[in-house]
Amino acid sequence: MTKIFIGVAWPYANGPIHVGHMAGCNLPPDIFRKYHRMKGNEVLMVSGSDMHGTPVTVRAEKEGMNPKDLAEKYHQMNVKAFNDFGVEFDEYHSTDDPIHIETVQKMFLRLHEKGYLYEKEMELPYCPKCDRTLPDRYVEGECPFCHFENARGDQCEECGKLMDPDMLIGLKCITCGSTPEFVKRNHFFFKLSAQEDYLKKWMSDKDYWRHHVLNFSRMFLETGLKDRPVTRDTTYGIKIPLLGHDDKRIYVWFEAFMGYYTMAVKWADGNQEKLDSFWKNPECRHYYFLGKDNVPFHTIFWPAVLKSLDWGLNLPYDVPANALLKIGGQQFSKSRGVTMNIKDIVQHYDPDAMRYYMAVTMPENRDTDFSLEDFVTRNNSELVATYGNFVHRALSFTYKNFGQIPESKLPGNEENELKTRIEQANHDAAEFLEKCEFKNGIRTLMELARFGNQYIDTKAPWSQIKQDKDACGTTLYHSIWISRALAIMMAPYMPFSSQKLWKALGEQGNVLDAKWEDALRAPKPGTTLSEPVPLFKKLEGSDADKEVKEMAPNEIAGLEKLDLRVAEVKTASDHPNADKLLVLTVDVGDGVRQLCAGLKKHYTLEEFVGKKIIVVCNLMPAKLRGVMSEGMLLAASEGEVVSLLAPPQDAQPGDRIDGTTPAAQMTINDFATYPFQIGENRNAEYAPTGGQPQALTVSGKPIGTDKNDGPGTKIK
Repeated sequence: MTKIFIGVAWPYANGPIHVGHMAGCNLPPDIFRKYHRMKGNEVLMVSGSDMHGTPVTVRAEKEGMNPKDLAEKYHQMNVKAFNDFGVEFDEYHSTDDPIHIETVQKMFLRLHEKGYLYEKEMELPYCPKCDRTLPDRYVEGECPFCHFENARGDQCEECGKLMDPDMLIGLKCITCGSTPEFVKRNHFFFKLSAQEDYLKKWMSDKDYWRHHVLNFSRMFLETGLKDRPVTRDTTYGIKIPLLGHDDKRIYVWFEAFMGYYTMAVKWADGNQEKLDSFWKNPECRHYYFLGKDNVPFHTIFWPAVLKSLDWGLNLPYDVPANALLKIGGQQFSKSRGVTMNIKDIVQHYDPDAMRYYMAVTMPENRDTDFSLEDFVTRNNSELVATYGNFVHRALSFTYKNFGQIPESKLPGNEENELKTRIEQANHDAAEFLEKCEFKNGIRTLMELARFGNQYIDTKAPWSQIKQDKDACGTTLYHSIWISRALAIMMAPYMPFSSQKLWKALGEQGNVLDAKWEDALRAPKPGTTLSEPVPLFKKLEGSDADKEVKEMAPNEIAGLEKLDLRVAEVKTASDHPNADKLLVLTVDVGDGVRQLCAGLKKHYTLEEFVGKKIIVVCNLMPAKLRGVMSEGMLLAASEGEVVSLLAPPQDAQPGDRIDGTTPAAQMTINDFATYPFQIGENRNAEYAPTGGQPQALTVSGKPIGTDKNDGPGTKIK
């Protein structure tokens, strides 16, 4: 039995987990964990919510909340999203956990005692208007490397390069837009440079790493390692366990990866032998799953810290970091409003169908693009028409004609080939999974499903049943064998549908408790089958599926590409650079967004605050006169009269207009093609080309306006 430790990058608790997170660094380790447990290996997979990162405090200030309360809200939301999506951890908590805090402080003290932490003066951006120094995410500017306009003060989201704030071009405070000054402050630095030679030697035999991970890491090393600050000016986060530093906290980048060890400490629950079996056992392999923007923290900084601690702790064996999953060419980002949340996905789509799509399009070695249209196509042509079609044909025909697994009385050459195919798929898929090649693994299993369809077509049991029942029984027995093998081997990828198939096959318990090699074991004749139901549902339309239509009976054709939600205005202020614009912060249910609206002459600031409006949530974010706008509110205009759309009085932030769904981002030009208007009864309507106008509703209740616009007034 092999021991496997899996560390999963800690997501910031500043918003809901989105598709980019899941495909990039949450689904891959879950597949890996499930596979290794089925192989009989002992696995410990840990992660948690990063409650102390500056993205949390930035979001908290936008939402007018205490950072701790906001982080806890999203922590609980994301735990549920993981559960609903079938992602399982052996230990998942947060950086607010007492054991995490205590262990991080012990590690800090150990590094200080060993001489790897020292105090040094450094220059930090300071905003006179806000009267505070500005940590990483509180400053933005143009990246000096790729010239991305909204790079952060610690790292560019676009190219992944690490930097210091003074390297940004056109540096600005994100809160007030002012240009900061630079002031000198004392902070603790980690002596990263001391481990440069060791890390070069340690990395010399890592040729089995993914090319982009290895190349990036070696290039990072070759440029020379610089000591990095590990504390920051704030009173939110983990206290420095030394006297005289009450106004500082441990920097989150330094704290977060320590969480891999702290969560193992929590899991061990005081049993040192249990902990050491994963952390001081040379036979235990450590894997870290993350996105490519996190590579240096796991291949350079974390190994350097582990070596400097001198506790004999295991270093990473492999860091199978994924590239980026994008949408419309943009990187998913909670802070930039480029997102599609898992909590919404699982409400509208089969989690296994989305798990499959993420697996076959996983950005293992290069950036890939997420598309709902491609998801629908693959669901229908691959899951439904290939895999689902095969197992349903096999089970339904067997159930109808035998009611149980028949005997194999007349096996021939085709049956011998079938057995060989199962054995080969079992071997090849395992080999791919061992190497974290998840796309190749799922493709191998889909090929077995295709072979199953070919086998049934060739043997034609619908004809055999009329001429030779024993021959038909033999065909169906082996079709059941492939189905059973697929239920087991697909389980790491699609646990929900595998469990459904497992029960239909008359098996007991959880399919994930089966051994990987059980796929090779022949079915037991005489096993009673359950009445089969289709594993997957065909999705109708280019972007929306049947489930969405059932949940939204008033759905209007064409609205599936829109994410229109009720929002509540939290704050309203004048735009700093435009006389006609206002800057609003609005609660859209899964967080607060910033909008720019050209309604200054029509509504006062006081009229806006507390008002419920309708917001287009899947427009591409854009800067309007230097201020980021993450959506657009809807209003109707007729002459000089401008009216905001008014949702029903009992509507809550996050409620969607009936018929709209979580949707891919679109441009303002795309949105302009939707013909909205005000009807005769002063309700908002959608009037599709060639179709009859239909009222826009929330939970079946109509949306109107808050002023007297006449019929036919356009909405924009």
